[in-house]
Amino acid sequence: MTLTIRNLSKTYPNGVRALDDVSLNIPLGMFGLLGPNGAGKSTLMRTLATLQDPDAGSIHLGDRNLLTQKHEVRRTLGYLPQEFGFYPKAKARAMLEHFAVLKGLIDKQARRKRVDYLLDKVNLSDASKRQLGTFSGGMKQRFGIAVTLLSDPSLIIVDEPTAGLDPAERNRFHNLLSEIGEEVVIILSTHIVEDVRDLCPRMAILDKGRILVEDEPGALIAEKRGKVWEKQVTHGELAQHASTHRVISSRLFLGLPVIRVLADCDPGPGFSMATPTLEDVYFCMLQESKNQSIAA
Repeated sequence: MTLTIRNLSKTYPNGVRALDDVSLNIPLGMFGLLGPNGAGKSTLMRTLATLQDPDAGSIHLGDRNLLTQKHEVRRTLGYLPQEFGFYPKAKARAMLEHFAVLKGLIDKQARRKRVDYLLDKVNLSDASKRQLGTFSGGMKQRFGIAVTLLSDPSLIIVDEPTAGLDPAERNRFHNLLSEIGEEVVIILSTHIVEDVRDLCPRMAILDKGRILVEDEPGALIAEKRGKVWEKQVTHGELAQHASTHRVISSRLFLGLPVIRVLADCDPGPGFSMATPTLEDVYFCMLQESKNQSIAA
């Protein structure tokens, strides 16, 4: 099953063009949607979740039209927004059973079996009688995934799922998403490059409402092979290098900046060739997008 998005556009009443002729083909498995804050990711996610309508364009999941068959689509849709509400004093099992009833799981025995299965799948069986308000950030996210899986969805949308999680919880969440992604279409919307690198065999970069690129992460990284160079510099040299080289990014190492630049050949003394990363690709694409906007 493929999620097909064609020429999707959305402009808000304040004049912000959140989506600008977006087209994507999203196959079964994990698909990463990478972009900075304000790129239009959440607008696209809400549109795919049938929570708002676009101004133009079409969306199909297999033979289902997400824009005209919303009720039918919602039966097989799982959506985990960046912020989701819950009753902090409610216990995990009771809350999950409540959501199960809302999803149409009326039969008590079948509902209990489904809830037991999902609590085990997200590794929350031992915490099923705890109040949700006592859960860590990662536990809340895993509980949210359990809610999205209640209807056995064919499309799952997760918006910034690992923001604020510690490394251990982030790894647990990655493993859970990876396991689920073998069976359904999962769209992972995030500004965290490592999440896409670790999880997604295909991805797209979105900025200012436009798709900058859609491809396999490995293919995008390969395009930068032999073109990324790095050098440790002083703080005072940063501005000079920024004016003479195409600086992709800089980071601190032992208190001093290490710059990474894009160049077809050796950019000068002190530089060494670096292994390109998805982060290099991401920053390069955003720079190109910014330059195009300035030129326009």
